[in-house]
Amino acid sequence: MPQFTTKPLTPETWTAFAALVQKHNGVWGGCWCIAFHEKPGSENQEKKHCLVMEGKAHAALVFDGEACVGWCQFGTPEELPRIKHRKQYLSELEQLPDWRITCCFVDKDYRGQGVITAGIQGVLEQVAELGGGIVESYPEDVSGRKTSSSFLYNATVDPFERLGFERQRRIGMHHWVVVKRVLAK
Repeated sequence: MPQFTTKPLTPETWTAFAALVQKHNGVWGGCWCIAFHEKPGSENQEKKHCLVMEGKAHAALVFDGEACVGWCQFGTPEELPRIKHRKQYLSELEQLPDWRITCCFVDKDYRGQGVITAGIQGVLEQVAELGGGIVESYPEDVSGRKTSSSFLYNATVDPFERLGFERQRRIGMHHWVVVKRVLAK
């Protein structure tokens, strides 16, 4: 197993992030990890680049040496307002989280090697450095059924639970709101 490190998505790490996205044809139909920020369009790469340059996009990038092999995107609800199952989510909402993890992606050559766990851990470390708070995500429960990893845009419940997240409520057919409190560093 490779030894992974994580780094924030910044202007300095943009090139490594962009190389991974380009390797995978823009990821999920050219999304460039913009769909949770705003409605995707034809300028996704440019929009994402601008957000990163302005410090308005957060992610824990996972590296194997110098190569970016995955990421977990996170941000405040204001930064990432677009989530799946939004209507149900809002109808049962008691309080917005401080942070949400909306998208996780792994290079096809690294799947099943712990990249997601490293990415989530990287998010938790960055959130602690940014002041901590309640972190929420919306992973899928795949127990008892086969699911293509290409559809798991927010990973599965397992790595979140291993890192101390607790299931709060179900949204959609197989997704869960999972929550963890992170203390500030």
